[in-house]
Amino acid sequence: MTRQIRAKKSLGQNFLHDASVIESIVGAIGINATDTVIEIGPGTGALTETLVKTGAKVVAIEFDRELVPLLTQQFRFDENFSLVNTDALNVDFASIVGKPEGVKLIANLPYNISTPILQRLIEQRHIFSTLVLMFQREVVERIVAKPATKERGYLSVIAQTAFEIEYLFDVPPDSFRPVPKVWSSVIRLTPKAAFGGDEGIFRKVVSQSFAQKRKTILNNLKGIYDAGGSMLDSAGIDGKRRAESLTLDEWAALTAAIKKGASETPR
Repeated sequence: MTRQIRAKKSLGQNFLHDASVIESIVGAIGINATDTVIEIGPGTGALTETLVKTGAKVVAIEFDRELVPLLTQQFRFDENFSLVNTDALNVDFASIVGKPEGVKLIANLPYNISTPILQRLIEQRHIFSTLVLMFQREVVERIVAKPATKERGYLSVIAQTAFEIEYLFDVPPDSFRPVPKVWSSVIRLTPKAAFGGDEGIFRKVVSQSFAQKRKTILNNLKGIYDAGGSMLDSAGIDGKRRAESLTLDEWAALTAAIKKGASETPR
């Protein structure tokens, strides 16, 4: 059935077919028959089939209209399966499953939208208990990067602030059709408690601080705050450091200092 469908390069499609990888991914999320599971990008249904067999309620989100008839036909007798033909970047996940929390999510994410999808999941993380995601390996290396490493960036900081992250295993290119030129990696995410600071300020500051990675954090922050130096001093952070060197606690302290600084006026 997979061979009848031509993957669309424009949608970043690479269809997973390796049974052992599928079993490992499903095993990593620990599904029970009473669970509700969202799958982003079911493609030709290889991973979906294993999910449906668990007895859990499976809600698949597929953007490609041409795949809808295939999936509808394949799972027409499975009452625990439903399909939503929409863009996952625009979905209110709680509304499509009718459940405000405790939802599990699993996805083989298209390489071309992996970063914005992750940011969408961060925004709505409160409804999830566990997420198991597959990305291009380079994306995962950025997500899990530790402070003071060259891979550390905006995505690292916002993802690690939102989730406990476990790097599970790598997936070779020949596990997909067509075969991509890159390796993939699977991670498991567990949402953390709600961020204690102002999340809007936090994202703005982290984004600006990584605007030009070779610049110091002070020089980057001057792009939006006139008194960036005093805010860094208040947070106990040397302005000569670069953004990738900061820990999560330091980002939280900087966010708090900026929020507290009543004299600071963003441009």
